[in-house]
Amino acid sequence: MKRSVFIILLLTSLSVLAKPGYRFTLQIDGCTDSAILFCGYYANYLPIYDTAYNNGKGKFVFEGNTELKPGLYFFDNQKNRRVDFVIYHEKPDFKFHTDQRDWMRNMTVSGSKQNKLFYNFQRSLDAVYDELDAARGTMDSAAFVTYSRQRYRHIDTLRLRFIEQNPESMLSLMMMATKEPQRPSDTLTGNDRYFYVMHHYFDNMPLDNDFLVRTPKNVFYNRLMDYVDKNMKGLSPELAMPLLDSLIDRSEPAPEMFKYLVHTLTEKYLQSPVMVYDEIYVHLIKRYYASGKAFWANPSWLDKELERADRWERLLVGREAPELILADTNHIAYSLHHMQGKYTLLVFWSPACGHCREIIPAVYKVFDRVADSLDMTAFAILSEPDSATTIKWKHFIDEHNMHNPRWVHLHGAEANVDWHEVYDITSTPQIYLIENKEHKFLAKKLSADLLETICKQL
Repeated sequence: MKRSVFIILLLTSLSVLAKPGYRFTLQIDGCTDSAILFCGYYANYLPIYDTAYNNGKGKFVFEGNTELKPGLYFFDNQKNRRVDFVIYHEKPDFKFHTDQRDWMRNMTVSGSKQNKLFYNFQRSLDAVYDELDAARGTMDSAAFVTYSRQRYRHIDTLRLRFIEQNPESMLSLMMMATKEPQRPSDTLTGNDRYFYVMHHYFDNMPLDNDFLVRTPKNVFYNRLMDYVDKNMKGLSPELAMPLLDSLIDRSEPAPEMFKYLVHTLTEKYLQSPVMVYDEIYVHLIKRYYASGKAFWANPSWLDKELERADRWERLLVGREAPELILADTNHIAYSLHHMQGKYTLLVFWSPACGHCREIIPAVYKVFDRVADSLDMTAFAILSEPDSATTIKWKHFIDEHNMHNPRWVHLHGAEANVDWHEVYDITSTPQIYLIENKEHKFLAKKLSADLLETICKQL
């Protein structure tokens, strides 16, 4: 009986110890702030987790049941005073003590080896910066430049020494993450040099560790965006997709990082204005969502995304345009697959759409100028075919003199298929260029300027 009671008490105490949550005591001597925020870093966001109030003696207590994941966090008084701290493989039950003169330099902490390392290292850097400030103005400019270089080399030495002595600390991993990867050999040139850099861009980043996404944006987020928005700019889907797969697959052991990369990159290519990057969106959906790897995805949301990816896959540049049959204002039927000429401009638009009123007349002017020389026709569909909009549609056509016989105005009320569904028309205008011989998409997401550029190439 006694043994049973002991086991019950032991299990109860273990369950209490295992219960997620945090408790931080922050003592700031001389602090008159009424409240302090407990915040964190998450990619380019700064989430707020808690608020604590001054007990009248500069003491603030933060306590909650939220499970805090590894990363860098901070206390903030919302008056340009902030101090960072680390949560990494330690129970988040820390006691901080500092004073109002300088939160960081005077900070001590108990209950956390990671934060003792963190603050001691920051103080060693501050000492070097103090030396630089003291020397400024006491030397001529040339001497100060030489001295500064020497001190900054010393800072590099301090970093390397810290990493060598504390390789498993989160601060070491953060500093490694910001280190530039090894430069390619000078024997590599052109494309070989470019792809070497792209394949080694994240060599020093622990993408398989969830803490990385909870760091200031200059550590991870900015480098990710530079990689995708700058380094990969203009890259074809065939070359871009293996690079993205390699990046994401490295993060799979870290659920939070994996989730962040898959979600962020999928949304980026969903919203991309680059016509051929629809293929990247489809690829990411098929590889990570349809495969069941997106453990966070709500089933109803997932079904919608998979349906959209299927539709977009049918509408990729190079695929055959689905057949459409609609009638014009004189009730004469037209088939998209039987349009005359070499090319057809497929346009979904409505005069009730503000963007359409701006874009369609400009697109029409380009079309009107090149239609004869390029042997081009237009299959232009009223996307909101109710009676009120139909009247506006006819007035708009007359107002902008859109009467080129090669531009066929079609009423969208009746068709052989639900073209909203088939062509995924959720917004307007939507403009495609189709090659008529095999009915394949040559281009999509067209503006007047882009259409003019493509027409010059044709």
